[in-house]
Amino acid sequence: MKDRKDDQKVSARRDFLKLSALGVAAAGTAAAIRPTTVEAAEPSGTGYRETAHIRTYYETTRF
Repeated sequence: MKDRKDDQKVSARRDFLKLSALGVAAAGTAAAIRPTTVEAAEPSGTGYRETAHIRTYYETTRF
């Protein structure tokens, strides 16, 4: 005859494996559908560029 604790351990282990498989699937889906427009929006050149939001930051930090 099986113990009730043994059944609970087996059930908990199965639940963990189900949730971990679900987590892996969700992470794979999120990686597959991430937007690629962010890469296209960044400037192609290298180096420092003073843009409008940088100038606004500089203006707000003056004492």
